Amino acid sequence: MTSPECGRQAMFHRQSTCCTAAAIALLALTIAVPGCANRAIEHRPPAETAFVPGYPPDKVPVGRELDKVSLPPYTIEPPDVLTITATRVVPKAPYRIRPLDVLQIDVEGEQPEQRIDYELFVVDPGGYVNLGAGYGKVKVRDLSLDEARDAVESHLRRTLANPQVSLTLSESSGVQQITGLHNVGLDGYVSLGTYGQVYVTGLTVAEAKVAIEEHLGAYLEDPQVAVDVYTYGSKVYYVITEGGGFGDNIARFPVTGNETVLDALTQVNGLSRFSSKRIWIARPSPGDEGCVQVLPVKIDDIMAGAGIATNYQILPGDRVFIQEDHLIRADSVVAKLTAPFERVLGFALLGANTVQLNQRFPQGVTPNFGF
Repeated sequence: MTSPECGRQAMFHRQSTCCTAAAIALLALTIAVPGCANRAIEHRPPAETAFVPGYPPDKVPVGRELDKVSLPPYTIEPPDVLTITATRVVPKAPYRIRPLDVLQIDVEGEQPEQRIDYELFVVDPGGYVNLGAGYGKVKVRDLSLDEARDAVESHLRRTLANPQVSLTLSESSGVQQITGLHNVGLDGYVSLGTYGQVYVTGLTVAEAKVAIEEHLGAYLEDPQVAVDVYTYGSKVYYVITEGGGFGDNIARFPVTGNETVLDALTQVNGLSRFSSKRIWIARPSPGDEGCVQVLPVKIDDIMAGAGIATNYQILPGDRVFIQEDHLIRADSVVAKLTAPFERVLGFALLGANTVQLNQRFPQGVTPNFGF
């Protein structure tokens, strides 16, 4: 007759055997399935042309290390940062003086110890120009240049016999609003202060220059600006690293036009312990066809043999995909599936041992301290 304890042990043995068999079958399935997907990718021939935005499809050769292609003119998009420099800012007449304008003033007939010879004066936020301790301040805000000259002469007659004043606009406050760094907003506009906003998304740098000058033409006489991209933030590529069942990692980096696959791997500190040597570039194509160009990468040839054939140039929108190690993936899957059963069996075994201990020592176990 079989004892209850032996029956429980046999049951646990059968359960463990079933779990082990299931784990082995699952391991074989996990290793086999990715292999089919990998072979499908392997059989795709390496493309010799690439899609580059701005060029006709299938007309641009695939760039590689030592044989890179030039990217088309950069198109501005959020969140790029532009640097704009006003090279010619001449307000349209009649111009009204505003705070922070810079006036050039020359006075004849002033006191020798306090001469004003073509000096520059900044209009303060209150609209006053300070001529010095000996002459005081004159309010010139919202006055034309001729009116401001008359106001300065009238003010100086309080201390001078016959002052002759020459007043010109040296620098408009608009220069400070135009010149500097300008963020391309989410709506695609750049702000030019009191001159309003200009839509620049989708334009090249040369087109943005023309658009900004045309907009400023409503306020200025023949305005001229210089435009350049200060921060390239809208054109990016991605490095996707599978984590062997522990979560995938996606890193995003800006494209400067000179990166290769090897450069992309240095950005993520190389291959992790979960990664295999299977790497490829997934390159999206335009339109709704859902066509994706796949460029397999032979990383051993690139790193150990300095091969350049598959060290492709990175283009905007590329996905550098690093596949996981299948054994680590399989181990992770098996661990996830068997962990609940192991917990259940562990609790059951703990309960059975507790019952056996209570049956053998109904009065409890007396601790032995070695006395």
